[in-house]
Amino acid sequence: MSRIYRVLVTSADKFVPSKLRPLWEHEAGPKTIFFWAPAFKWGLVIAGLGDLNRPVETLSIPQSASLAATGIIWSRYSLVIIPKNYSLFAVNVFVALTSLYQIGRAFKYQQALKNKEEKK
Repeated sequence: MSRIYRVLVTSADKFVPSKLRPLWEHEAGPKTIFFWAPAFKWGLVIAGLGDLNRPVETLSIPQSASLAATGIIWSRYSLVIIPKNYSLFAVNVFVALTSLYQIGRAFKYQQALKNKEEKK
């Protein structure tokens, strides 16, 4: 651990109410990367939600597929590690869902283009 990190945690320790102490001291609590990594990963979900307004012809199926696969793999992993990390599970489920939805949009668009070409 870095010196700065220890100073910050020690300083914050004094202000944590007794009711929140179990969360603070938890193996996957705010003192650990198990808390902060999923917290920052919500940025991917927000970006994915922003992409729902993106024109369908600009979507990348390989990119969406890799994000969906990552979300599915990490969702599973988050439930087999010790301690189980439900916040990591939740964020990865949302990463997978937004990516799978984008794949569906792109696939539907490509099928419509294909059908339009066949009618010509």
